[in-house]
Amino acid sequence: MNVVFDFGGVLFRWQPHALLARLLPARASSEAATAELVDLVFQGYGGDWGDFDRGTVDEARLAHRIAWRTGMDLAEVQKIIDAVPTELQPVAHTVGLVERLRERGHRLFYLSNMPAPYAAHLEATHPLSTWFSDGVFSSRVKLVKPEPAIFHEAARRFGVTPRDTLFIDDFALNVKAARALGWQGLHFLSAEQCEAELAALGLI
Repeated sequence: MNVVFDFGGVLFRWQPHALLARLLPARASSEAATAELVDLVFQGYGGDWGDFDRGTVDEARLAHRIAWRTGMDLAEVQKIIDAVPTELQPVAHTVGLVERLRERGHRLFYLSNMPAPYAAHLEATHPLSTWFSDGVFSSRVKLVKPEPAIFHEAARRFGVTPRDTLFIDDFALNVKAARALGWQGLHFLSAEQCEAELAALGLI
């Protein structure tokens, strides 16, 4: 089986509510305020941040766009952008699943919406080429999930057939998009839940 992993929220920690509460406690003074701030900054990973994922704006331009749109201080926005690499720490349980799948002989890949500087950081600090045969970062192909084109590009690059490929992502819309194109899909809710579903499929 070919197994394709998302990164943020699956293989690497991504908890934007906790991140913003830690970085900007005065703005994230309650759960409701924190949720509003997350929506304001990341826009559901569309808008400004979506363009950052797509690789069509750089960090400096992103910071100015968010500050202009939200009225936040530029330094506050830059603080968020600069903190993301530290937030993206590997989830040990999911790394263990990757290693077990590889030991079972499955071909492993990644497909991640990831801005260029963060992609470079992950490549420099983690053994991606050991864990995976290949991967696609959105910023390098100027496409983002859940657009069909990025799934077509990934299948072409990996040399896989969608029906023989399992896509794992924590964002339900991305999983739905993959399934619509004939991929198998697993909605990641936790490493434990993912492990149970992989076991049920006989993959580990």
